[in-house]
Amino acid sequence: MKTNFIYTILLILFLIGSCKSSNDLSKNRVFQPKKYLSPPPLKKGDTIMYIAPAGYVDDSLQYMKRADSLLKSWGFHIKYPKNLYQRSFTFAGTDKQRLEQLQSAFNDPTIKVIWCARGGYGSVRIIDDIDFSKFNRHPKWVIGYSDITVLHSLLHQKGYQSVHAFMPISLTHHRPKRRKQAIRSLKDFFQNKRLSYTIPSDSLNIQGRGKGIVVGGNISLLVSLLGSKYQINTDNKILFLEDVGEYEYSYDRMIYALKNAGYFDHLKALIIGGTGIKNDPDEEDFGESVKEIILKHVKNKGYPVIFNFPAGHVVDNRTLIFGREASVRVKKDSSYLKYKY
Repeated sequence: MKTNFIYTILLILFLIGSCKSSNDLSKNRVFQPKKYLSPPPLKKGDTIMYIAPAGYVDDSLQYMKRADSLLKSWGFHIKYPKNLYQRSFTFAGTDKQRLEQLQSAFNDPTIKVIWCARGGYGSVRIIDDIDFSKFNRHPKWVIGYSDITVLHSLLHQKGYQSVHAFMPISLTHHRPKRRKQAIRSLKDFFQNKRLSYTIPSDSLNIQGRGKGIVVGGNISLLVSLLGSKYQINTDNKILFLEDVGEYEYSYDRMIYALKNAGYFDHLKALIIGGTGIKNDPDEEDFGESVKEIILKHVKNKGYPVIFNFPAGHVVDNRTLIFGREASVRVKKDSSYLKYKY
C-alpha cells in the first residue's frame, strides 16, 4: 500500500512537470530578441536603394520619379537595382530575380536605406533564402508597409529595427495637402528628428498610458505568418495594426486568429491605423464595426487603445519605427505616441 502511494505521488509530480514543460514550450515558441539593433543614423549624402520584393513597378505612373525628387531634395543619393521594372505576371520578376535584387541591397555596404517601391504580394515567397551574413556587418534601414510587413517580421526575428512608412507607389497621385504630414514624418526620420504624434481621440479609445517597443503591421500578413518562425512576439509591446479592402467578417476572423494566438494578452498598448472596408453593396450587414470587433477582445485588458491612428493604407501614412521603444498616452480629447531616442 505504501509503495503504491509513493508511485502515485511520483506519477502526479511527473505529470505536473510534463504539463509545465509543455506550457513553457508553447509560451516560448515565438522567438523574442533580447534587443532590437538600430542601423546607423542617416546623414546627407547617404545612398538609398529601391527594391521591389513583391508586386511589379509600373513606370508609366511616374511615382518613382516623384520619389526621386523627394530624396534628392532631402540631400540623398539614389541607386536603382538591376531591372527594377522587370515583371513576371503580377510580380516584379520571378522569385529568383526578386531575391537577387533584395540580396544585392542587403549585401551592399554603401547602401544605408532600402526603400521598397511598393507592396502587393510576394515577399513571403523569398524570405526563407535571404542571407544575413553581410547585412549583419552593415545593417541598413528597410522602409515600407502592407506586404512589406513580411520583411518587418523577418527583421523583428533577427533583432533589427525597421520603418513602417509610405512607399513610392503612394505618390501615384499627388494629393500634397493630405499627404503633407506623412511626407514630413518620413523626412523627420531621415533627418534623425524625434518622431512624436498627437492626434484627436476617438470616442471608442481606451484611456491610459503605456510604454514599450512598437511592432506590428498589416493584419492579413501578420495572420498569414502565424505558426511560422516569422510570427512576432507581442508580449510587453505596443502593437500596431492596419489593413484595407476587407469585409467586416474577414476582420472578425483575422482578429480572432490574433486573439487565439495570444497577441492581445500582454500588450502595453494597442494602436489601430486604417481599417478600410471593402465596398460591396450586395454584402449583408455584419452587425459589428471593425472597432467593435477589436474592442470585444481588448476592452478589459487594462492597456490603452488608440483608434484612427494616421498610418497604414491611408493617404496620411505617418512613419513608425518598429523595434524602437515609444510611450503612449490616451486621454479623452487627445492621444499621443512619442518615440524614445
